[in-house]
Amino acid sequence: MLIKSISGIRGTIGGKAGNGLSPIDVVKFTAAYAEWTKNDNKQKKCTVVVGRDARISGEMVENLVVGTLMGSGIDVVNIGLATTPTTEIAVTEAKAQGGIIITASHNPKQWNALKLLNNKGEFLSAKDGEKILEIAENLEKIIDFAEVDSIGKHTKDDSYLKRHVEMIKELELVDFELIKQANFSVAVDCINSVGAVSVPYLLEQLGVKTIHEINCTPDGNFAHNPEPLAENLVELCETVANKKADVGFALDPDVDRLAIVNEDGTLFGEEYTLVAVADYILSNKKGNTVSNLSSTKALRDVTEGFGQQYFASAVGEVNVVEQMKNQKAVIGGEGNGGVIYPELHYGRDSLVGIALFLTHLAKSKIKCSQLRSKYPDYYISKNKIVLKPTDDVDAVLAKIKAIYEKQDVNINTIDGIKIEFENEWVHLRKSNTEPIIRIYSESENKEKADLLAQEIINLVTK
Repeated sequence: MLIKSISGIRGTIGGKAGNGLSPIDVVKFTAAYAEWTKNDNKQKKCTVVVGRDARISGEMVENLVVGTLMGSGIDVVNIGLATTPTTEIAVTEAKAQGGIIITASHNPKQWNALKLLNNKGEFLSAKDGEKILEIAENLEKIIDFAEVDSIGKHTKDDSYLKRHVEMIKELELVDFELIKQANFSVAVDCINSVGAVSVPYLLEQLGVKTIHEINCTPDGNFAHNPEPLAENLVELCETVANKKADVGFALDPDVDRLAIVNEDGTLFGEEYTLVAVADYILSNKKGNTVSNLSSTKALRDVTEGFGQQYFASAVGEVNVVEQMKNQKAVIGGEGNGGVIYPELHYGRDSLVGIALFLTHLAKSKIKCSQLRSKYPDYYISKNKIVLKPTDDVDAVLAKIKAIYEKQDVNINTIDGIKIEFENEWVHLRKSNTEPIIRIYSESENKEKADLLAQEIINLVTK
């Protein structure tokens, strides 16, 4: 399967060209990105940073990407195994004109992807993503590859993780001396990807002496489904409880999502990673917050509790970042455990999320589960409907909108349809990365959230 979208090129490894992320497809879209980069920066000689997660196909895709960029006349700074946020930071630190992250994020091991960055180390806008797709479809007519004397240079540089962690430690609201004094015992599940390289190092630099490592061999053999959801974190929960750790952290393969486990082995809740970090930031710095439409309303509650304003964006990191810039937000992100702290950079970053959370926990002087109990309790039911090629998604969404327009509810249509009732909501949208309609609902408990979601599912499939 191959999914081409503004957020990147994602596909399964193997099969015929055009049906998955084949070597031909990797070259095609990398060449298109190279052409766009030269045009966008109005210069023929550009530098692009390349980083990857540890999945099995990573080295193969990396070789194709690096060679294609060089063949396009672009110099490559290859940072090898690196988290997504580290690669984003490397773009600006290296004064590069762009970056390619080779990762399929939370997808299983048969998937990989090309995530594309601009010269700010941020994901491309919808307009720029569409330009690249257009170039790719007209590749032979548009692109002239470099002559032999103009081939790009290839430099390997693995120093950017160290710089990333140094930048985190330099942040005003990260108190690594206080973290060290707290003498935390921390368990981490790094899913055998680049978290295994970065997270223990970060914790050591923050002064954490007791680290219980789970799945910390960066070989891409994911020990469980790589999405950091409750059903995939059983081993981490057991380890935290058995080792009497103060907290547990679970990462996805490219370390831009962070899930937290309480000291008693219960889940903090991935929706509440951002809520807790925002609580800490807002207690020290006033300002607005942003999350996407499918994230918990607990962030709004916490934000308004500090007398500040909350804003929602369309789903997708690039949309959250745009809204954060528009509203001058001091913290933002997504309910999937994605923390965006603009003091460091505009990208989801689990490493800064860990540092800020541990500072918050150390300052609070309470247990992790007690910290969680401070926040409003909501439950999000996450469901999906698999689409058939003949399904008309726009017609489905229009049908739901027509039904609820007759009721006393608020309807938001900036991204699919979000129906907001007095104390609960449901959000329907077509996924950018999979052939499905996502249906998320939130209410005060699981039963009510599931019931609300099922009502919508019944209307969609009727």
